[in-house]
Amino acid sequence: MAASTPDRLSPDRLEELDSFLIDLNRAAAGVILPLFRADHGLVDKGGAQGFDPVTEADKGAERAIRALISERYPAHGVIGEEYGEDRPDAEFVWVLDPVDGTRAFIAGLPVWTTLIGLRFEGKPVLGSIGQSFLDELYIGHAGGSRLVARGQSRPLKVRACPALSGALIATTDPAIFQGPERDAWRAVRQAARLARLGCDAYAYAMVAAGTIDLVLETGLKSWDIDAAIPVIAGAGGVTTDWRGQPVGGHGGQVAIAGDRACLGEALAALAGAAA
Repeated sequence: MAASTPDRLSPDRLEELDSFLIDLNRAAAGVILPLFRADHGLVDKGGAQGFDPVTEADKGAERAIRALISERYPAHGVIGEEYGEDRPDAEFVWVLDPVDGTRAFIAGLPVWTTLIGLRFEGKPVLGSIGQSFLDELYIGHAGGSRLVARGQSRPLKVRACPALSGALIATTDPAIFQGPERDAWRAVRQAARLARLGCDAYAYAMVAAGTIDLVLETGLKSWDIDAAIPVIAGAGGVTTDWRGQPVGGHGGQVAIAGDRACLGEALAALAGAAA
């Protein structure tokens, strides 16, 4: 069952913010879609640290989202991947990753997503995972999660998976795991039924939709995960760090699961690598 909504965030206010979240996704899509499989203005911002792509879609979509927030809710804070922090200690703070999965985006693969989360008093309470090329928007909060797609809406619910041996698991790329993390991933992978790679945050949406059972990641930033936490919770799933604790505002090591029993088995394998 999803956690209760904080007392000061009324159902009516949450509904208002939920509606605004749809507007934000629509604005982002208006910038991103014309650049997908087109001239997207790729720049490598990684330098000596390795390839780290950013496109005009990333930057333009975040500018569009920030402009709407500033117009509608000028007292709200914003934390974004491309343009940093603005009032990060405000009562309400939007956490943005305009194009999560930029590598997939530049490869023309429709598994990139737009991540928009909202914190209330420091806690994620509302979020969306949007894949606008597929016309899919996964939205979640304490009242539940839903998929809005092609003019229709349906509830989201994780599926039962009581044993890791029956799990379909995912990660962005096993190369992200180093040292003990790599060994821990291999142990979980060997115990699971099937693994899928390279889906970035779209895999989180699939946990909420009941098609993937477990996602493991490391090195995440707040904008990589904040939006997904309410979506997963509203669908009946759970998001923790590798110690089984709530994910902090910084991100880090993250496990997303539909079934707590499956998660518990995975956490036992991850314990030696948990930071």
